[in-house]
Amino acid sequence: MKYKVGYTTEVFDLFHIGHLNILRNAKSHCEKLIVGVTTDELSIARKGKKPIIPFGERMEIVQHIKYVDEVVAQRDMDKLKAWEALRFDAMFVGDDWKGTDAWNRLEREFARLGVAIVYFPYTQGTSSTVIKSVLEEFLGERKAG
Repeated sequence: MKYKVGYTTEVFDLFHIGHLNILRNAKSHCEKLIVGVTTDELSIARKGKKPIIPFGERMEIVQHIKYVDEVVAQRDMDKLKAWEALRFDAMFVGDDWKGTDAWNRLEREFARLGVAIVYFPYTQGTSSTVIKSVLEEFLGERKAG
């Protein structure tokens, strides 16, 4: 099914193939894709760590991906507030969130609004966290050697 307006959101730190996969998949399911990029402040509040790539640069990177039609700042985790501002009819998310209490609740809330939540397969073997740990290990070895 092709939705009119789709929405997805991420930190998009250390952009990798998993990020590209979700954007490509999302765009293939909608006419217009709006992407929320998590602010540094929200990332610190939620994950306890600041992204390596500054917010403005992450926004610019995502804005220039051919699958993305519009980029917005994600300043909080309130997906209903995002819907009120953007009026998307589908939200795209990795299937690693499927079945969680939070997303089950969102599915029910969005269903009442006519908004679909579409889950895409999580890209195994790559994540910004993995990339950061490899970099930290590499840099630690360089300092020791």
